[in-house]
Amino acid sequence: MIGKLGSVVLDCPDPKALAAFYAAVMGGDVEEADDDWVVLRATDGVKLSFQRAPHLVEPQWPDPQRPQQFHIDVAVENLDAAQEAVLALGATLLEDDHDGKRNWRVFADPAGHPFCLCVY
Repeated sequence: MIGKLGSVVLDCPDPKALAAFYAAVMGGDVEEADDDWVVLRATDGVKLSFQRAPHLVEPQWPDPQRPQQFHIDVAVENLDAAQEAVLALGATLLEDDHDGKRNWRVFADPAGHPFCLCVY
């Protein structure tokens, strides 16, 4: 092994706002913050960092010309309840579960990054 994952970093126009969104989704505490960089440690110990990118061209789902490049899977127990909660926080539903045929739904966070709510 060469190393271990230190953090996943998301570019975004407003690091504090996006960190607050993910803190509301997954829990956790901001460990470090300024106008250009925020570090969130989720309750399970995973670190997400947010870096200011004022000219971010957000991904478009499912457009290969503006691909998602990566996404976060958030494990939940109830898709409907979790969907209601993330939509209230400012997420956008991009793709549903196809009438219950899949155990995940695709959303965009307020900065446009795709993420999934998944029942594992």
